[in-house]
Amino acid sequence: MRVLGIDPGTSKLGYGVVEDDGALRGVTWGVLAVARRFSLEERLRILYARLCDVILEYTPQEVAIEDPFVGRNVRSAFALGRAQTVAILAAVNRGLGICYYSPALVKQQVTGYGRSDKPQVQEMVRLQLGLPECPYPADAADALAIAICHIQQSYLHSWLNSEGMV
Repeated sequence: MRVLGIDPGTSKLGYGVVEDDGALRGVTWGVLAVARRFSLEERLRILYARLCDVILEYTPQEVAIEDPFVGRNVRSAFALGRAQTVAILAAVNRGLGICYYSPALVKQQVTGYGRSDKPQVQEMVRLQLGLPECPYPADAADALAIAICHIQQSYLHSWLNSEGMV
C-alpha cells in the first residue's frame, strides 16, 4: 500500500508518501510552498497543480488528509478548509480514495500521546520509517505521520472486519 499524507495549508502544504510492503518506508516528503504575496485564489491554484504533479509522480493508492483544527481563529480555519478542498480535488480527480484524521488521532497513533509536540512527532516518524534524521520541515513530518496513521488504521479496520467486530 502506498499512501499520500497531506497536511493542508494555504501557503505551505506538507506532503509525505509512505509505502508499506511489509515494513514502513518513506518514499518522499516535502512542502509545497507558495509566497503569501499571491492572492489566496492564486496560491490555491498553484498548490493544486503542484499536488497533482506529486500524485502523478509517486502514484499513491490512497490519500490521507489531516482535518483542520478549529481553534479560536475562525478565519484561519476557513483558509485551511480551502486548502483541504484543494487536496480533496487533486485526489478525487485521480480516482483516489480519501480518509480524514484529526491532529489528535494522528499524534495518538504515531506517538502514543494525542498532545505530542512537533519534535516528538518528528522523532517517532523518524523511528518508524527508519530514517537517519528527523524529516524536515515539520509540515512534511506531519504529512508522513498522517500517512502512517492511515496505514495503521487500515490494518486495524481490516482486523476488526476479519474478526466480525465491524
